[in-house]
Amino acid sequence: MIKFTINSQSEIPKFQQLVDTVVNALAENKLHEGDQLPSVNVICQTYKLSRDTVFKAYGILKEQGVIESVPNKGYFVAKEGRKVFLFLDTFKAYKEVLYGEFVKNLNKDTIADVHFHHYNIELFKKLINDSRGRYSKYIIMPFDHEDVEEIVSTLPPEKTLIIDWNTNIKNIKNKLYQDFDTPVVNALQEADHLLRKYKRLIMVYPTFTYHPLITADCFERYCKENDYQHMRLTNEEELSVRAGDMYFSVSDRMLGHILEQCKERKLEPGIDVGILSYNETPMKKFIYKGISVISTDFKLMGQKAAAFASSDLEMNFCVPTKIFFRESL
Repeated sequence: MIKFTINSQSEIPKFQQLVDTVVNALAENKLHEGDQLPSVNVICQTYKLSRDTVFKAYGILKEQGVIESVPNKGYFVAKEGRKVFLFLDTFKAYKEVLYGEFVKNLNKDTIADVHFHHYNIELFKKLINDSRGRYSKYIIMPFDHEDVEEIVSTLPPEKTLIIDWNTNIKNIKNKLYQDFDTPVVNALQEADHLLRKYKRLIMVYPTFTYHPLITADCFERYCKENDYQHMRLTNEEELSVRAGDMYFSVSDRMLGHILEQCKERKLEPGIDVGILSYNETPMKKFIYKGISVISTDFKLMGQKAAAFASSDLEMNFCVPTKIFFRESL
């Protein structure tokens, strides 16, 4: 009988930990076609989980074609198919959108095993090494570290897809990425008629962010070329929202601080101050009558990644980035 590993301190949702345990057991040949899984009641009682959590995990596995349910008998491992290694940085809201589309668009015979490296190079190296030779496809979200290229280069190039960042890993030709430079400038130009309302444009780029620095650089270039008074705010302790300023934040944590100060100081977003955020999430259209966002299309990125995982397609695609206008600007 399979033993699930549940870490209550992990930021990975518990339903996803259940999914990962089953997928890992298949990848390690500990589960096979026809094997029966524990019932929902047994898992709930053994691991102190809610029924909704277990049903959600089993529902995802059924959607992926990993398991099937037999009335009055339970859940069983379905036929074995492709196993895909999906390696993301963190499980943020917009990554959940990517992951949701990825899972939804996988072929029924394709199993996704998702892991997170949290920008830790030792963890990144260990999980890549442990995955080698166990999967039909590898979908990797890298980060800015000098050892990343060497580590990823150990994977079979024709089976590996780099997503999100357009890195220069020499032997990996399959790329599915966003452009953090030119499309940002284009979006700012598109918003110029609204930006002109504000006395000063502030780039909120805190030291703790992993967002590519090139976005902050192109923002400053745009401001200089268009005669905007501007500044880059890197110290979160120095944030002091005031009327007449427009804040462009690449951090959702800082976006929360900006909105909090607006409420405290009775400043209305879109009227007294401007707010522009990076990366669309499902909730931003509802916060404060809507937060304006510059974002790549994470749904499309998930769909394209699924197409690579489920077939023998080659991939070299830049996912479009655009601006979504809402009341905050």
